[in-house]
Amino acid sequence: MRELTIASGKGGTGKTSLVASFARLSGDNVIVDCDVDAANLHLIVEHEVLERHSFSTSKRASIDTTKCNGCDLCREWCIFDAIHVQTDGTYFVVPHECEGCGLCYHTCPEGAVTFAPVVSGEWFRSETQYGSFLHGRLGIAESNSGRLVSLLRTEARNAAEDTGKSLIIADGPPGIGCPVIASITGANFLLVVTEPSLSAQHDLDRLLQLASHFEIRVGVLINKYDINVDLSNRLERELDKRAIPVVGTIPFDQKFIEAQVNLKSYIDVADDKSCRRIAAIWKNIERELEKSQLQATDLMKL
Repeated sequence: MRELTIASGKGGTGKTSLVASFARLSGDNVIVDCDVDAANLHLIVEHEVLERHSFSTSKRASIDTTKCNGCDLCREWCIFDAIHVQTDGTYFVVPHECEGCGLCYHTCPEGAVTFAPVVSGEWFRSETQYGSFLHGRLGIAESNSGRLVSLLRTEARNAAEDTGKSLIIADGPPGIGCPVIASITGANFLLVVTEPSLSAQHDLDRLLQLASHFEIRVGVLINKYDINVDLSNRLERELDKRAIPVVGTIPFDQKFIEAQVNLKSYIDVADDKSCRRIAAIWKNIERELEKSQLQATDLMKL
């Protein structure tokens, strides 16, 4: 089983449209949307939801006013200032301010604080014409996105084993934080979709450093390369010096916007020339995946 994670460092590079396009070109895979804070792959991949599950890893405090003696210890020790006193002297917890540390629960002498799990989001197992599709979403201002990403990747592996699929394609979130780390660790190959702009190059560098730290084989795809050809050429030279393969370049194309508006992948609306270009890039990615798999096999022999 091979795992390909596609990330971008910053949003707006066309990553999700390309993920959907690659999934279609592969035709025999499991897809997983790891951008649980702002999931959108489900908008452009036609699917049928087969399973729906709640996601809960955090807890939240609440106060039973019938047991509370007003000692004020809970409010005094709460470093998040989540516990307040009403005008009638009763204590209460502001839900969105509680971080679920449990300190108030352990310090209350009367056992007036309850500490119960809360539903932070939900995740789905769906079916597409390409194979199984795992996706989820967190509630507004909810945390533990890294845990939800890890759960989705585990379920994706289970789905691949159940259906005999040999490839998992993951749409990673932007940035380099916890959900990104959860998206790329253990992957065979990380493809970074970037563009020739200073902000994108800055985020690309951070993502490459992260991949290097976790010793993940990485390649780069330059989208909209013709909006700044000089910067694109310079970027290619720098990547070549670092022995990081550029799997391809894509010119700016209004079809990306058309695809998003019509809730389709780029390859669904692109012209024949562009489709051939994307197909050639996918072939390059497959070759890099094979190299990564061979490298992993060699390391196991050692």
